Order: sequence, then structure tokens, then C-alpha cells
Amino acid sequence: MKKCILFVILEPYADWEAAYLSSAIHMLGQGKYEVKTVSLTKEPVASIGGFRVLPDYDIASVPADYEALILIGGLAWRNEEARKIKPLVENCRQAGNVLGGICDASAFLGAVGALNDAAHTSNDLSDLKQWAGEAYTGEKKYVMRQAVRDGKIVTANGTAPLEFAKEVLLALDAAPDNVISEWYDFHKLGSYTAAMPQGATSWND
Repeated sequence: MKKCILFVILEPYADWEAAYLSSAIHMLGQGKYEVKTVSLTKEPVASIGGFRVLPDYDIASVPADYEALILIGGLAWRNEEARKIKPLVENCRQAGNVLGGICDASAFLGAVGALNDAAHTSNDLSDLKQWAGEAYTGEKKYVMRQAVRDGKIVTANGTAPLEFAKEVLLALDAAPDNVISEWYDFHKLGSYTAAMPQGATSWND
């Protein structure tokens, strides 16, 4: 039975922040995983780029058994309606599953108190502190890096979809570390710069 990875998308969501990770999960995961989408309702959700997704689940029908909860960035995380995602975050942490957030979704994790005990990053520390207020006490654990993985919590800023994908893949143990690194280098550096996988004569091997 495939393990479920839940992507939370709120309209309008950043489609590019989801694309690298979801495709890598399918390409590198050797059939172990399936990606499912979650939103506030089951109504179609539009992305910033104009794609429309029909969510697999609303917040009331999320399955209890899943491997990771991934919050995809976008322009809605500061809206009051987004607070309805907080119980999903809390349940994920209690279950010990992988929890990820990128761009404003990473700041949302800070705003609901999910980052106080883990090394993390976001778009900007000052903005995170202002938005999260008293719920956020993790300033000393803030790291100025593109993406940060601390155990099963992964965060990234909005310019780091590849770094975010890499760290989530590592947190999931989705593939051997060297395979994940080769995938990252290929997409980050390009086919003329990245080293080819060992034993391959081209990137199509």
C-alpha cells in the first residue's frame, strides 16, 4: 500500500513550490508514495499561475494515516480562514510525521507555534516575529538558509523550491541520499554542469 503525502494548498497557491517536490516524490520514490491535495473545501483551488486543482480532501476528511503534511506557499496564509489548518499541523506533530512549510506557509507554522523547538527558516525573521507575535518564541533557532531540516520539520523561503524539495525528500527517506543529491544537482545546476549519475553515459540512462 502506498504511503500518503498530503499537500495543503490554499487559493491562490504557489504551483512551482509544489511541482518539484511532487514530481520528485513520484520519480524517486519507486512507487512507495502517492501525493494527495488538501484544502479548506473540496471546491477547485486556483494557483498563482492559473492552474486549477480539485482537492482530494477538505480539512474535515483528511485521512489519519499519512507520512507527511506539506504546506505549500501562496497568498492566503495570512487570512483568518487559514487558521483552520492549525489542527492539521498539531495532529501531524503529535503523530511524529514529516511537517513542511515553504514561503508564507513556513511563517504560518511559526504563527501557530510549530517552530519554537526546531531549527527553521522563513522569508524574513522580522516579518515572522511581527506576524506570529507571542505564539513564536523560536528566534534563537532561526537560520538564514534557503531551507532547513531539523528532524521531521522542514522549512524554506519562497526562493527555495528545489532546496525545500531536497530536504523533504531526505526527511522522508524517499530515496538513497546520493540519488536525491543527484536529482537536486541536475535541476539546480543544469545538465551541462551537474555530474551525471555513476555509471551513466547521459542523463537519459
